Amino acid sequence: MANSILYLGDTHLHDAAAYLAGLMHGWGWSFDYVPSHEPATVEMFDVQRALFIVSDYPAARMDAAAQRKLIEQVAGGAGLIMIGGWESFHGVGGDWDDTPLGDVLPVVIAQQDDRMNCDQPVLVRRVADHPALTGLPWDSRPPVIGGFNRFTAKPAATVLLEAQRFTAQCVVTEFTFAPLERHPLLVVGAFGRGRTAALATDVAPHWVGPLVDWGVPRVSAQAPQANAVEVGGDYATFLRQLLSWVGRI
Repeated sequence: MANSILYLGDTHLHDAAAYLAGLMHGWGWSFDYVPSHEPATVEMFDVQRALFIVSDYPAARMDAAAQRKLIEQVAGGAGLIMIGGWESFHGVGGDWDDTPLGDVLPVVIAQQDDRMNCDQPVLVRRVADHPALTGLPWDSRPPVIGGFNRFTAKPAATVLLEAQRFTAQCVVTEFTFAPLERHPLLVVGAFGRGRTAALATDVAPHWVGPLVDWGVPRVSAQAPQANAVEVGGDYATFLRQLLSWVGRI
């Protein structure tokens, strides 16, 4: 499975990218990595891939010719997932709305700042069964996130997870919680023969919040030239199942 994954973004391997890169290395998955400040050249898409991961990677780093070559591979059966962040979807500097790659995703990307930076609880709610979600305690121990990008699921897509916002306050000695609105958090779809997904939250601090520590036992991982990380076992299982499904790995 040499170089079957192209992972773009999450700053660099000594920063947020250490989380996903470390886990993929621990699973024995080979991948090529492009930091957020480096452009994605057309030649990168001459290699046949099983999966493309775009996370906190600005549209300005991937010109239209490179995007079209990526899309050709997705139409032929490769997987594509965009993961949330300040430079994902529209964000602040992401600007993937009205781009060829953005149009392939199973969501409609906003044309203005879509960031939700949340200072009160946001819980993850499972709304559909799916192989990417199987075997995890979504109902008995739902994880918490710290922020996400707002988008709308396309009519033919499937919403698997939602972000449920709450207000919380302490009344005398007891905390009370009141539900607010719900937003699509994980949406899956298809383009040609390829699978597509949009995950609205990040997989690394800060937006990932307590989700990064979801579950036991703890998992330690480190990719070559990357920082070491330690994460929750359910977080790691969720990402492995999600990426495996999208890329058919």
